[in-house]
Amino acid sequence: MNLDGFANWFRIQAQEERDHAMLMYQYLHNNNAKVTLDTISKQDKVFSDKVSPLKAALEHEIFVTSLINRIYAAADEKKDFRTMQFLDWFVKEQGEEEKSAMDLIAKMELFGDDAKSLYLVNSELGARTYNPPSLVL
Repeated sequence: MNLDGFANWFRIQAQEERDHAMLMYQYLHNNNAKVTLDTISKQDKVFSDKVSPLKAALEHEIFVTSLINRIYAAADEKKDFRTMQFLDWFVKEQGEEEKSAMDLIAKMELFGDDAKSLYLVNSELGARTYNPPSLVL
């Protein structure tokens, strides 16, 4: 559909996720934990409308939040304060990620299929620039 702004938003989102993974990798490496990287299965979703990819992104962010919360709870149980402090940044980041996805879905649902509104949202997403994570190890 030539929605290059949406493509830009997802490309930047993917770069952020890679950076977050590398932060976790580096933290584990710094703490002498064994890290095993495995394959990621190919995406199998087919989207039927313009909002479905955004809803899938939100579902994924909620899933990631649940994983971070489980790790945080385990660290709390073991009184692993260093890991809890490390994860604090991710807890905050996930709140921002979920809100961003929810806001984008709300815009799309509000505007519906209005071409002018879609053009404006696409332009807004096209202006998004990459900002590296603020967390420093």
